[in-house]
Amino acid sequence: MKVILYTDVKHLGEMGDVKNVANGYARNYLFPRMYAVPYNDESVKYFESRKEEIAARKEQKRKDSASLKEKLEATLVDLVMPAGANGKLYGAVTAQTVADYLNKNGFEIERKRIEIPGSTIKSTGNYHCVIHLYEAQTAEVKISVKAQTSDGKVLEAAPAAEKTEEAKAE
Repeated sequence: MKVILYTDVKHLGEMGDVKNVANGYARNYLFPRMYAVPYNDESVKYFESRKEEIAARKEQKRKDSASLKEKLEATLVDLVMPAGANGKLYGAVTAQTVADYLNKNGFEIERKRIEIPGSTIKSTGNYHCVIHLYEAQTAEVKISVKAQTSDGKVLEAAPAAEKTEEAKAE
């Protein structure tokens, strides 16, 4: 069934997009919640009249995403994690850990948008992660993982981890 999205729907599309969806999904989910309207001449005319408004909204999202990208790339995610003397973490730094840190510092980033190479970080050092923003825009964020020993001391990031990351890149 062809529908026109009335609002942004996660994992489906944005306002004004024309999508083909299953009949049951449209009847039982999209229509009752006013997320979409059936694709017909009347609804097409309505969205054609709002075309400029929808385009302006998308442009505003692009601008917000660009400014967020600049702010994120200037941010250093500085994490202190419990670790052994050799720099190996007792746990792991995951996308959720990074998302929690960013949320505490004023960024509203979903865990699913954060991509950590290898999916987790298991040792101290300096790393990079990619955050997917609006459309195809991405931001690269620096992560510094420091060790906290059992007696509460914070050790600086081990240079050995940086060498390992550079060796993997080659």
